[in-house]
Amino acid sequence: MQRAHRANRPVQRVVRALTGAAVLPVMLVAAGCSSDAEPKSDAKQSASSDKPSAKPSPTLEPAAYKELPKACDALGKKTLDDLVPKRGKSEKAGRTDDAGTRASCTWNSLDDNGVKGSQYRWLSVSLLRFDSDTVRGAAAEQAMKQYETSIEDARNTADAKKVADKPVKGVGDEATLVTYDLKKKEGLFKQQTVVVLVENAVVTIDYNGAGLAGEGAPSAKKLSEQAVDAAKEAVGKVTTANDAEGAGDADGSSASPSASASKSAAKS
Repeated sequence: MQRAHRANRPVQRVVRALTGAAVLPVMLVAAGCSSDAEPKSDAKQSASSDKPSAKPSPTLEPAAYKELPKACDALGKKTLDDLVPKRGKSEKAGRTDDAGTRASCTWNSLDDNGVKGSQYRWLSVSLLRFDSDTVRGAAAEQAMKQYETSIEDARNTADAKKVADKPVKGVGDEATLVTYDLKKKEGLFKQQTVVVLVENAVVTIDYNGAGLAGEGAPSAKKLSEQAVDAAKEAVGKVTTANDAEGAGDADGSSASPSASASKSAAKS
């Protein structure tokens, strides 16, 4: 029995040795895995640090003009007497949900000369102002787009004939005169549209005239000159409404609030 027991001892040692040898690689593999792995919290931190930081919102240039005058007050009595002499009580303000950004006013005049016919005039003033917005962009850029759109709309008027346009100097920042003839059942209408860009505002003067019941058509040249003069005055009113010192040029050739600020700085 003792011999048998002793004989088994070498076998037991071999088994223990093999068991120990099998366990050792497993421990080494586990140790190797744990040393290479990155803690979850550190991994998240590393991943988040790799992401580019959000870009800051672009800074938009603030709107130069903050207000609009009342459209029906954009032209003085003298100008109205010249353009629509027989207007009576025809003045009509356009509907608006925000008078600070959109306003309009119209007048019409019929000068009846009896059997000789009559002269008809129609006048409209439209004022638009834009505010800087992160979605729509800077106020001045929006105004420029509207300025270009208004010119195109005038050029593309349905049934318009002899369409022409030209730049107008000395009015606002930019100005364009669009002219055309429009035949209606009442007679031939001579249309003049002056579109003016001034800072972040767009001023539009629509003026047309016609000779009715045998009366001759009015001079397109004279109508154009009157429309341009009206545009100058309306632009001047917009500028003055936004001038803290009330020193805007009445003829509409005034630059902008920035120019007024420069003058103030020079005085000091």
